[in-house]
Amino acid sequence: MSWEKFEAVYAMIGPAGVALVFVALFAVYLIVWQLCYMTAVWRNFRRDFLDIEQGKDRCLRHIDPKKANPLIRIIYDIVTTHGDHSDDIRAEVSYLFYRNFKRVSNGLCWLKLIAVVAPLMGLLGTVWGMVWVFQAMADVTHANAGVLASGIWSALITTIMGLCVAIPTLMAYYYLMLKFRSFHIEAVEHSYRALEVCRRMKKAGKESRFEDADAGAGAPGL
Repeated sequence: MSWEKFEAVYAMIGPAGVALVFVALFAVYLIVWQLCYMTAVWRNFRRDFLDIEQGKDRCLRHIDPKKANPLIRIIYDIVTTHGDHSDDIRAEVSYLFYRNFKRVSNGLCWLKLIAVVAPLMGLLGTVWGMVWVFQAMADVTHANAGVLASGIWSALITTIMGLCVAIPTLMAYYYLMLKFRSFHIEAVEHSYRALEVCRRMKKAGKESRFEDADAGAGAPGL
């Protein structure tokens, strides 16, 4: 694209439109990254911890908490530290969930912010364009309806751009948020299940199947 075309596009969308283009690119990056990351986390969780088809847990054998899947790391921490901090497993999971998925939480906050701010940026560009249109018309002795309509049409483009950025971003935000909440539910559910297995094995006096990566941590058997 030649420089003249860039200038024509810039004259049409203005600085607000340029800002919206960068905001849209940032939103696309966040959506793609979050979707790929969550998909990889769930796939690895099923592979390393769950056996959905047979309805069995693979438990926490040979888990390195520093390299493990975030969901497995949360369950690992619950099993090894539950009782040392509080009796509320849900509160513990919520804290660990935030700590292990902080980047995802921040990304979702940015997506929601983009969905709110994009229409306002578009409206700002439209208002700014309308100011220039009416100022230009005020300097002309005989107003031309065609020029006025053309100026208003150009000014409204940024509003359309803002809505085109905000609507898909908001839809992606809610989709990712639902997926994110399902991770939280899975973490709570499997933390309860893991602790229950621990209690049953300790009560039955069976040998521990849980191999704690930290020697001497005194982790319960699983």
